[in-house]
Amino acid sequence: MMLRLTRNTYQHGWIETRPSKKQDLVFVYRWRERKSDGGYTKRSEVIGPVSMLKTEANAWRAIEHRKLDVNSDHPQGQAVTIGMLVSRYLETELPELRHSTANGYRSYLNHQIKPRWGDYPISKVKPFAVEQWLKGLDLASRTRGHLHNLMRVLWNCAMRWELTEIGENPMKLVRVRGTSKRQREPMVLSVAQFRPLLKALDEPFRTMVILDLATGLRCSELFALKWCDVLWDDLTLLVRRGIVTGVVSDVKTKYSNAGIPLDPALAEVLLNWRRKTRFKNPEDWVFASPFVAGKLPWYPWGVERRHIIPAGIRCGIGRIGWHSFRHTFRTLLDETGAPMKVQQELMRHADIRDGDERLRQSHGRKQTQGARQSRPPRIAFEGGLMPLSAP
Repeated sequence: MMLRLTRNTYQHGWIETRPSKKQDLVFVYRWRERKSDGGYTKRSEVIGPVSMLKTEANAWRAIEHRKLDVNSDHPQGQAVTIGMLVSRYLETELPELRHSTANGYRSYLNHQIKPRWGDYPISKVKPFAVEQWLKGLDLASRTRGHLHNLMRVLWNCAMRWELTEIGENPMKLVRVRGTSKRQREPMVLSVAQFRPLLKALDEPFRTMVILDLATGLRCSELFALKWCDVLWDDLTLLVRRGIVTGVVSDVKTKYSNAGIPLDPALAEVLLNWRRKTRFKNPEDWVFASPFVAGKLPWYPWGVERRHIIPAGIRCGIGRIGWHSFRHTFRTLLDETGAPMKVQQELMRHADIRDGDERLRQSHGRKQTQGARQSRPPRIAFEGGLMPLSAP
């Protein structure tokens, strides 16, 4: 019996053009797929229209990462470049991430990592060269830390996909200093500053600011609230989703997906806003935008830019934003002497070390009573008392 010999080398495949009913002429990537009986069958995949890609060289660049899948049984037959690794990561891993995280990673990969390292084989990228590159970037320390972390993620994927030898991740050797430090600390508002700020804001922006300062919600969580999330009888606010650039997704961490007890004064503020808004059905957004007929909430950065920042400047406070309110909430919790575990629960951090430098310095793992057993500190404002926390 004769044995049929098959190729055991790295397969590049080939590109050809063919007519298409929808897109006229298209580039097509073709390759041979090995079968269990020793033979092979021809496979093909449409790359895109010739009118958009223009040249075969552009078509090869668009399909380069597919060669990794085609040669899954012989992945190291050709030097795999960082560009190929990035393209595969964008296609297979990025869709599994939260929308906001995916947007950030996509920007880092396409604008920083791929332009600098895309043509380098994985084996030629050394830790010291990456460290020097990161050190020379004119970016914030935290951004350089994010790039470093993403490089480690890429190497983990390369090892999992068997595109490089499995072992210690070389990107762990890269040092990036000061990644936990802010270039500029968010402003902390005092009670004296908070009162004139409220007077300078119209509705619904006034209610937005009150709710944000009283709960410490992330702005993505604040604007994703619906009226069905407010349990009036139980005086509880459910945080069940986030919204970023109009895309609704899960909350940032499992600790974010928690109910926040509402102080009666805060519930009254919300109830007054519900009486005024046109969008008051259970599935309506609490802060529905009238410009899109309530189908989406207000855009947080637009509100910050057009209303909150100008109001802060008019009051003599300066430039403030959503993170100023969350940071103020955390700072006031610290001033009340709230234990670290309580602060973690109220801020809905996954790790007690998350947050600003003072929280990390006072890091402790001792178990304490739950947030519901602490009384919320309160400040007075025109119209009643406002809780600074909602434990």
